[in-house]
Amino acid sequence: MSDQAKDERVLEEGVAVEQAAEAAPAPGQDGDYEALVRLLKENEELKDRALRAAAEMENLRRRTAREIQDARTYAAANFARDMLSVSDNLSRALQAVAPEAKAADPSLAALVEGVEMTERSMLSTLERHGVKRLEPLGEKFDPHFHQAMFEVPNPDIAANTVVQVVQPGYSIGERVLRPAMVGVSKGGPRAAANEGATEPGPINEQAEKDA
Repeated sequence: MSDQAKDERVLEEGVAVEQAAEAAPAPGQDGDYEALVRLLKENEELKDRALRAAAEMENLRRRTAREIQDARTYAAANFARDMLSVSDNLSRALQAVAPEAKAADPSLAALVEGVEMTERSMLSTLERHGVKRLEPLGEKFDPHFHQAMFEVPNPDIAANTVVQVVQPGYSIGERVLRPAMVGVSKGGPRAAANEGATEPGPINEQAEKDA
């Protein structure tokens, strides 16, 4: 029996008890006064059960709706994360082509343009499915969205400010698909930086060498 059918049955029982209570003889007549009291008590219990069942159904409905929404939002998360690796490879391929080579070879320039269009189209498609690029340059370091790869001494910039983006980050819905790999400033005014900022985590030394 479904939850809805159970709720309807409880309500029907409550109505039947109420009707029986109304039809019962009043105290002092032939009816049983104790039976009337018992019926009224059972009626209250059935009403309470019906209200509890209705509340549980409403909570279940809300929870199910939230789970369905999350499933729709994050269904493509794993696929999108894999596609970001493809986008990174396309970007590296474009960076490997020297501007002089493109200028000297029209066919190479056309190939580069095609790869650029492919990368833009891929990122545009991901964005339509809820994937957004993180733009942390100039923002305060946030370990939930950024990964500190190295530090850049600069006394003119507030400490823990993102001054370089090594690899862009992406999010989907309220979740981070990939944190942005960044370089953060150090040596600047600490008071301004500490207001709502967070210290960066351990520096990835190998990434610093590669950078």
